[in-house]
Amino acid sequence: MSELTYPENLRYTPEHEWIAIDGDQAKVGVTAYAQDALGDVVYVSLPAVGDTVAAGESCGEVESTKSVSDLYSPVSGEVVAVNEELDSTPETVNSDPYEAGWMFTVKVSDPAELDKLMDVEAYKAQLG
Repeated sequence: MSELTYPENLRYTPEHEWIAIDGDQAKVGVTAYAQDALGDVVYVSLPAVGDTVAAGESCGEVESTKSVSDLYSPVSGEVVAVNEELDSTPETVNSDPYEAGWMFTVKVSDPAELDKLMDVEAYKAQLG
């Protein structure tokens, strides 16, 4: 098995989501650890564009051959984009969790919430 990677430019949550900040927009996905633990992803249920999500609350699901896991929003705000490619190719979450396997983008309503997210070192430390 290849070593799991965690890009240094991202922030992370204890629930194994990553977040990429670009101005007031935050792109969200699951980490390499999460997709590896899930196994082969077969279905992804995402929030809809226009939905309001809250930090730490479930806003979708990731289904694999092993289990179904909740998808949590790392920040509060309005969903402004979803990765519709995952409807037909959910396995992209396994093959490319940080680029093509992104899940949704949120317009951040409370920038202070970003300070509560972990940097890569804190996330890796949490993994043990």
